[in-house]
Amino acid sequence: MNRDAYRTPPELFAALSAEFDFQIDVAASSKNALCDVYIDEENDALTMDWTAYDTSETGFYSFCNPPYSDITPWVRKAAEQAKLGIGCVMLVMADTSVGWYAEAIKTCQEVRFIVGGRISFLDPETGKPATGNNKGSMFLIWHPFGRMAPVVSHVYRDELLAKGREILADEPDTP
Repeated sequence: MNRDAYRTPPELFAALSAEFDFQIDVAASSKNALCDVYIDEENDALTMDWTAYDTSETGFYSFCNPPYSDITPWVRKAAEQAKLGIGCVMLVMADTSVGWYAEAIKTCQEVRFIVGGRISFLDPETGKPATGNNKGSMFLIWHPFGRMAPVVSHVYRDELLAKGREILADEPDTP
């Protein structure tokens, strides 16, 4: 299985979506999308304008778990789209030594490091946790139309996952 296609755990996504009300998953496929509206590889989110999905005309938030093999173009695209009113919460590996991180902190408003454990991403074919995640994770957050010096904070993995499980448990079953 291609690690670039691993799925974000639904409980992690639910906790974030409660805060950001995601309208679109911009780096997804039919097997790993977490929003009803998503942009797959064929439609290429890196070349399209995400504002086409903005029905509110006041901006919204997108979710992005980019292919870890090439994060830089996603950082650039998130920065570009934020200027147009489309916020982005990007889940990436926690590595401050790479060029894409140095580029991201020039344009994002928040960096949230996940502490207290690693995220177990899901194999989109089996739905089971994939093994071998050898790095921690963090969120890079671009707010619509916003720019200020980035705020760096920490969020505990287990608290985030517990919040997401609670949200998912409260959702009515859908057919």
